[in-house]
Formats: sequence, structure tokens, C-alpha cells
Amino acid sequence: MQRGGFSRVSPAAEGRAGEEGEEGHRVSGSKGYGTRPEAIRHVLEAVGDSAMLLTYAEDRAFASLSLNRFPSVGSVRLDWSGAEVIEWRDGFDPAELRRTVRAHAATDELAVVFWDNFVIPSIALDAALVADHAEAVLEWAARCWIFLADSGLLIEFQDGEGLTVARIPEPVAVLPS
Repeated sequence: MQRGGFSRVSPAAEGRAGEEGEEGHRVSGSKGYGTRPEAIRHVLEAVGDSAMLLTYAEDRAFASLSLNRFPSVGSVRLDWSGAEVIEWRDGFDPAELRRTVRAHAATDELAVVFWDNFVIPSIALDAALVADHAEAVLEWAARCWIFLADSGLLIEFQDGEGLTVARIPEPVAVLPS
């Protein structure tokens, strides 16, 4: 189990130069990040100027407030043991994502959507838009995570397995050795 080493590229290649992510796209730290925005073009078309494509630095900053506070199992799985899980849902379709986001987010709450492949840029938008356009959000993704910034919650979507909603833990202090 790792903490803070969560990687969204399969295989786990974030930060390792010379490895290839899905579809043979090279990834190495910031150089591979966000090079395939066309993969989420339907989301971007649906929400227009209401979504912001995040830069690598913005992605990493939001990940440090959310994804990276959970231990990971493998390259694209969060370890929920020890986490304050608010809800598990068996459904894994757009309707279930829509219900889950609406149940846990304020209408004007900031949501950050992370996809499981680092070459796809993360986006920031109102949580209501994530719910309204759940079909587009999940169109190509087998896995995604939605950080609800005001609520301090993370929603994990795993195709075929359902949705998990958990409170984001406080940062773990690392003492110098």
C-alpha cells in the first residue's frame, strides 16, 4: 500500500520517463499531462466555458488536497480501509453518478474531475454540471474521481464496481528523518 503515490496512468508511469501510458502515449511528469484533451471533448462541448482545463500544477495542487491523501492499492485504486466512507453505491452508470453528485454536493460547489489516465487533463467546474452531464463525463472513462472541494468529499467511479463517497482525510504529517 502506498500513500500519496497514486498514479492515474495505466501502467503506473507517472513521473517515470520513457514509459508509455495507454494507447502508447509517452508520459513523464508534467510533459505527458493533459496531452489528450480531445478524449473529453464531449464534456467540454456540453459545458462550454463553464469548465476549466487544469494545468499540470493545478492538477497536482488539487490532487494533494484529495486523491493523494488516500493510500493506493496498485496504480488506479484507492484503499478505503481506514477512510470515513460516507456511502457505497452498487450502480455504475451515469444515472447513479448523477444521483450521487446531487446527493452530496451543493449546486454551486466546485468539482474537480480526475480521469484514470494522466494524459487526459483534469477539469474544474460546478458540481451541478457534473451531475447534469454525467453521460459525457463517463463516456470514455472506466474510472474517474470527483473532488467536491467545499464538502471535502471524494467520489470514486469504478466501472463495473460502483461508486464510493468518502471524506478526504487530513494531511499526514511527515517528520524529517
